[in-house]
Amino acid sequence: MLDTARLLLPTSFPSLRRGRLETLQVNLGYLCNQQCKHCHVNAGPRRTELMSREVMDQVLDFLEQQRIGTLDLTGGAPELNPHFRHLVTAARRLGVRVMDRCNLTVLEEPGQEGLAGFLAQQGVEVVASLPCYLEENVDNQRGDGVFESSIRGLQRLNRLGYGEEGSGLLLNLVYNPQGPSLPPPQCSLEADYREKLGQAYGIRFNQLFTITNMPISRFGSVLLSKGEFHSYMDLLRDSHSQDNLETVMCRNLLSVDWQGYVFDCDFNQMLDMPVAHGRVERPRLTDLMGRDLSGQPIRIGEHCYGCTAGQGSSCGGALADD
Repeated sequence: MLDTARLLLPTSFPSLRRGRLETLQVNLGYLCNQQCKHCHVNAGPRRTELMSREVMDQVLDFLEQQRIGTLDLTGGAPELNPHFRHLVTAARRLGVRVMDRCNLTVLEEPGQEGLAGFLAQQGVEVVASLPCYLEENVDNQRGDGVFESSIRGLQRLNRLGYGEEGSGLLLNLVYNPQGPSLPPPQCSLEADYREKLGQAYGIRFNQLFTITNMPISRFGSVLLSKGEFHSYMDLLRDSHSQDNLETVMCRNLLSVDWQGYVFDCDFNQMLDMPVAHGRVERPRLTDLMGRDLSGQPIRIGEHCYGCTAGQGSSCGGALADD
């Protein structure tokens, strides 16, 4: 796989500093039942990296000590980690809001038959990947049969109350572009999703998040192999909006990898750019216990333009209104 890391430093991106830590985003491992073209994690069925129970307990200690309000679980398919339910249950006991970045098809994996019910029982917010409302586009990006499985997963979640007003069970969908382009306006695309998925499949959801594809890992490698990397970077730089700098997710988020190493964001994690922390070259979560990171510099690279281009992009969707 072609590596774009060397092309993303040095950078002209503006310097950033941390604000108050509100979200701990934890990657539970790179094992996944899918292998998507746009994946910046390079996750797949053959990956073996999985967070241990020991590191998960460090996550729980950190959440409690730092009084962090949100735990954002990602992967791979985070649910395939054998300790996933332990972490979710313990975090919910602490009163922490838990988000599960679910690819939907994992709900049909052997041994996961009760997963949807568990998520509902724990009040977990589901952030579900569905890069398009058209079968052909989804299967092209994620593999044959993924769209139909994803629709069944959404319908199962709906039957449990997800996406239903007043249920308290939030179901948000995630859109990624098919290739080297920026996402369309989030609000108008959300309206299209509601119409198409509602009419054809009776599906309900709360919000749509549009997320820009990052020029790293698998997607970055595809760009390089097709000779599209530099033109895509030009698009991101030319579309940069200074206003988005105030709300980029790295100001209030900390990313933890499956081994417990800490990064400013999930993208820096994939580029092996650890958070800056004194003389500790590669800090772990345990190194940051009791530390206030407010005001600390954030490590940046050319890929950061992906978060500030156009409407902006974060794990919670667009940063600016249409």
